[in-house]
Amino acid sequence: MLIVPESEIAALVSPEAAFAAVEEVFAAMARGEAVNFPVIREALGEGRQYGFKSGLDRKGAVMGVKSGGYFPGNAGRGMPNHQSTVFLFDPESGRPTAVVGGNLLTALRTAAAAAISVDRLARKDAKVLGMVGAGHQAQFQLRAAARVRDFERVIAWNYHPEMLPKLGAVAAELGLPFEAVPLERMTEAEVIVTVTSSPAASLMAAHVAPGTHLACMGTDTKGKQEVEPALLARARVFTDEVAQSVTIGEAQHAIAEGLIAEADIVEIGRVINGDHPGRTSEDEITLFDGTGVGLQDLAVASAAVDLAVKKGVAVEVDF
Repeated sequence: MLIVPESEIAALVSPEAAFAAVEEVFAAMARGEAVNFPVIREALGEGRQYGFKSGLDRKGAVMGVKSGGYFPGNAGRGMPNHQSTVFLFDPESGRPTAVVGGNLLTALRTAAAAAISVDRLARKDAKVLGMVGAGHQAQFQLRAAARVRDFERVIAWNYHPEMLPKLGAVAAELGLPFEAVPLERMTEAEVIVTVTSSPAASLMAAHVAPGTHLACMGTDTKGKQEVEPALLARARVFTDEVAQSVTIGEAQHAIAEGLIAEADIVEIGRVINGDHPGRTSEDEITLFDGTGVGLQDLAVASAAVDLAVKKGVAVEVDF
C-alpha cells in the first residue's frame, strides 16, 4: 500500500490537474460509468461535523472513501478547520492501495468544480466576479474562476467583513481590482461564487441580475443554505449529482417549498458530454449547486498517487 502525505500534495497536484480530473469524473458520472455511494454525515456538537463520501469509478478503476469533516476549534490549534483523508482500494479485490492526505485536495477539487461550471455555463463576456464568502476556500475559488474567464474586477461580501482583505490580497496577486460591497451590489457581477457555511440564505433573488452564472459551493449538509430558494426558481439549475442536490445541496430548500422539481436539475456532466446545451441565452440565470461528491475526491487522490509514484515520493508500506 502507498501513502502520499499531505505535505507532498502541493508539489504533486496543480489546480489545472484537479480541473482535468474532476471534469473527467463528472463526464463519467453522466455516462453511468461512475457512481457515488450515499453520504454519511454526523454532527458532533460545538459546530463539529464528521462524515464519509465514497464511490466507484469503473472507467478510472478507482474505488474509495474520503473520511473527514469540519472542526472549528482547529484554527486555535494552528491547523486547518477542514480535515480529511482519502483511502483508495482496488475495485476488483477490495485490497487497500493508497492513503492520501485530503486537506488540500478537498480545496482544489471544490474550486475545480466551481471553475468547471463557470467555464461551461457563464457568459463568455463575463467581466465582473462576485464573491460571497471570504474564508480559506474562497481564495481557491477566486483563483480557479480567474483561470477560466478574463475578469476585469472582483466585488465581494462576507458576513465578517474583517476577513475580506485576505481575499483582496489574492485578487491583487491576480492583478484584479477588488472592492468590498453590500449584497445589493452583486447585481454588477456576471459570475457569483458563494462559499459560506451559513444556515440561512445571504444572497437573495433581487441581488442577481439576468444573465448571471452562480456557483453555489457551500451547502453540502441538510440545513445549510446560501441563497434564497426563489433564486433557483428563476434559474436553470445544474449540479454535480442530482441525488445530493435535492437532499443536502442548495436545491433542498427550493424542492421543499415546491419551487422546482428534481427533474428540473441537470447534472453538469451532461453539458460536458454534449448531451445538454447548458446556457441557452445571454439573459438566462444559470446556477450550479456544488454539493461535493466522493468521486471528485477519488479522482484527485488517484491523480496524486500516480504523480507521487512517478516522482518517487510515495511511501510504500506492508499493510
